[in-house]
Amino acid sequence: MPDPVPEVAPRPVDRQPSRGVPDPLTRRSVAGPLWVAGALALLAVSMVAGLLGGAADISPRQVVLQVVDWLPLVHADSGLAPVEQGLLYEIRLPRVLVAAVVGGLLAVAGAGYQGVFRNPLADPYLLGAAAGAGLAATVTIVLLPAPAATIPVAAFAGAVGGVLLAYALGNTAGRAGGTATLVLAGVAVTSFLTAIQTFVQQFKVEELQRIYAWILGDVGGGWAQFWLVLPYAAVSSVLLLLHGRMLDVLSVGDEEATSLGVRAGRVRFAVLLAASLATAAAVAVSGLIGFVGIVVPHVVRRLAGGSYRRVLPLSLVAGAAFLVVADLIARTVIAPAELPIGVVTMFVGAPFFVAVLRMTRQAAT
Repeated sequence: MPDPVPEVAPRPVDRQPSRGVPDPLTRRSVAGPLWVAGALALLAVSMVAGLLGGAADISPRQVVLQVVDWLPLVHADSGLAPVEQGLLYEIRLPRVLVAAVVGGLLAVAGAGYQGVFRNPLADPYLLGAAAGAGLAATVTIVLLPAPAATIPVAAFAGAVGGVLLAYALGNTAGRAGGTATLVLAGVAVTSFLTAIQTFVQQFKVEELQRIYAWILGDVGGGWAQFWLVLPYAAVSSVLLLLHGRMLDVLSVGDEEATSLGVRAGRVRFAVLLAASLATAAAVAVSGLIGFVGIVVPHVVRRLAGGSYRRVLPLSLVAGAAFLVVADLIARTVIAPAELPIGVVTMFVGAPFFVAVLRMTRQAAT
């Protein structure tokens, strides 16, 4: 009688991720203290530089002392005249804060979209948010006798409407279409809404300059602009940060995610909703500022690794710093005139997009 065949223990599944791919099961892959400290330091330096930039010449020492004086329970005599203090508090400070919030929203939304679509070229404007906002703002300016304060509200509604339209169109293909169908739906909706916007502009040619100024981006709306975007920024950012681990799970495939008890469809919908809310809020107050959602998450991913528990929070902070610096350049490069901030991000983002596209094609071959 032959000896019984000994039972062989099943070989454990190798969960060691490949290079650049995060392990979805480890809980230690979070934004490290050094990376967070470095990102926050970069943001602090950029914000101080933003307060320094402008037509009025104020010494860095006085600006730093004035910032310290604004802190609660702290008093520091900056030596600034009341007019200079008003300039810093009423004009430069809200502009820097709005740029930081908008940049952070666009970057973290871009990281969220890239996690959902598993595509480094995904952008916050992928699902028609920017086109919907642009159309709504154009209609408000051209066809409605509405004050300027209503433009952000209309843009927000248009951005959400564009995303919902793209999502509904993508769902008509059913589950078989997957994320590629949503991308194509977003492209179709963007093209259609942009065509309508161009048509509407012809009704009031004298407003074209105002329309294009909004389209190219502006963060100089003051405290009203900041307080308008802040609640939406808080909600959307928290939702995206809470889904970092789930995006890590999705990065290894839907089947693996299902085996780990993660509902891929529900996670995608939640991340898409939060990223679209972030995009809509940013577009509503600042206009169309492109490429932030591609440039910042890609740089963060190359430096700090591919885990979305690092990419999301670091993109939020680094995106804020990036747009503050971009706004500083826009205010100073042709001073006393100003460039639209969207032009600065295009100069940086367009060649960067080409570089990412080439790297993506090389990795695929």
